[in-house]
This record gives sequence, C-alpha cells and structure tokens, in this order.
Amino acid sequence: MGRKKLERFAQNQQSWNVIEAGKPFYEVCKGKWHSDFFKNQNPIVLELACGRGEYSVGMAKVFPNKNFIGVDIKGSRLWKGSQEALKENLLNVAFLRTYIQNLENFFAPQEVAEVWLIHPDPRPKEADARRRLTHPRFLEMYRNLLQKEGWVHLKTDNTGLFEYTLEVLREQQIKNLHFTYDLYASEYATEHFGIKTKYEQIFEQEGEKIKYLKFQFA
Repeated sequence: MGRKKLERFAQNQQSWNVIEAGKPFYEVCKGKWHSDFFKNQNPIVLELACGRGEYSVGMAKVFPNKNFIGVDIKGSRLWKGSQEALKENLLNVAFLRTYIQNLENFFAPQEVAEVWLIHPDPRPKEADARRRLTHPRFLEMYRNLLQKEGWVHLKTDNTGLFEYTLEVLREQQIKNLHFTYDLYASEYATEHFGIKTKYEQIFEQEGEKIKYLKFQFA
C-alpha cells in the first residue's frame, strides 16, 4: 500500500466526520444518527457510493438544515470529502465507510429522508446485474430505510444503466417518477445546484448526456 493511502487512512481515523470500523459510533450508529451524532432532527440524506463525496459536501453547503452522509467502502476516496468538509467547517456532513449492501446494519427503518445515487458503477455485464444499485434487492433496502414520501434520485451518464433502472421501476410499487435523458436541458437542472463530480465533468467533455430520474415508493 502506498504512503499516500496510509496517510489518508491515518487522517480518517482522526477525523470525527468519518465513521469506520474501529470507532465506537460505528458499532452503535443504527437508529442514533439524529440523537447521538448530528444532535438534531434534521432530515438525513444518503449519497451512496459517494466516492470523493462531491455531492455530500456540495449539498451540505446548500442545505444547512439537512444532514448528509456519504457512503463508500474506499477510505482513500472518502478522505477527500472528509477533509473538504472539515476545511469548510461543515457540521452537517459525515462519511460512513462500509459496503452499500450492509446499509441496514447502520440505519434503522425510516431513519433516512432521501437517497442519492450519483454516477454509480453501471455494472454492464449481465452477470453483475445484482450488484447494480438500482437492482430490486437494493430498491427493497431503500424502501425499508426511507421515511414515507422519501425520494430516491439517480444521476448517470450511462444509458444502459438508466434504461435498466426504468425497466426495473416499471415492476415496482412507486409513484411520482420523473426522468430525463438530458438533465441540463431539462426542468430538473436547477435541482442539482451546479454540483458535478470529477467523473461527470469527464463524461460531459466526451459528449455524454447526463440522465436523471427521481421517484418515491408507493
């Protein structure tokens, strides 16, 4: 392992806004994010597979009355968002290091207000379908964690993943589905406040249209 990664991991261990194995709150956080961590009742918003956490940090600046948690297994990526949040003195954003499939170990039913999927890995191989974050098994998990009327958002450059998701949603009990194949030419562009990940900027330079959808469970 490189020295830079080791340094980042060491900083994560010292950063209050990174929750990971070995820290006390990691073992007891389920159902206690409001009372014990954020110490308020503001809505909790998850950014899943958050990478560098651009959305968690960016949205935390826009919405000081919401709590944001970026979730990813890559500690060296979380480090970037963690350090940016600390630099900006953002008390309403945190990062949880775990696998997405383990979310129900860390959040109680209806503890979450919104879920954002920002350019998740499309997993294009059919054999990897179950690993797509919009596969029915993940959608069922989101349904359990979300409060009534909570929203799920997907933003992606990948047409295959987008159309797969729309197909899956046709078989789900959902409501208020809104979608577009060209986010920044649509009425939903302002809902993203100009926040773009590093990879999104690369996709746009390559001429890819950004797709977006949101829905609620019925």
